Amino acid sequence: MKINGNEIRPGNVIKHNDTLWVAVKVQHVKPGKGGAFAQVELKNLLNSSKLNERFRSSETTERVRLEQKDYQYLYESDGRLTFMDTENYEQIEIPRDFIGERADFLQDGMMVVVDSHEGLSIGVKLPDHVTLEISETEPVVKGQTAASSYKPATLENGVRIMVPPFVETGSKVIVDTNELTYLKRAE
Repeated sequence: MKINGNEIRPGNVIKHNDTLWVAVKVQHVKPGKGGAFAQVELKNLLNSSKLNERFRSSETTERVRLEQKDYQYLYESDGRLTFMDTENYEQIEIPRDFIGERADFLQDGMMVVVDSHEGLSIGVKLPDHVTLEISETEPVVKGQTAASSYKPATLENGVRIMVPPFVETGSKVIVDTNELTYLKRAE
């Protein structure tokens, strides 16, 4: 679907220079002299490189529709993550480094959404929050709880995050998988 340069919005996936890009930031600029344009920060969906590009309203670009499908995480083997389509039981493999540090939050049986374009997987969306146990953290120092200070903690999956002083080893906490931060204690 062709769209004008001034119709690009954050989150849109477009085809530019024969590759797929997602619009991260869009700023509409109307200089005192010359025509208006959209200054767009793009992120390459295939190699994560970034690009700043100007699109005039008279220019057109192709907006791409992604296919989104639910998959269930099965296991990891040799740096490759295996997911299963819950409708037809087909399995796909995605390199671990494609997901990055968020791959540590995958749990057996977890449901994810895989974005694909023309059969090529270009993104994996994990649930926004996961519950994990604290495997190691420092004990509370008396008197330190008055200030809103955080202390380092290691989760059961090996990821280090900052937690409030009242969180102890063995506690279950809810973690934001997008920001990799502590949200709250699990009930």
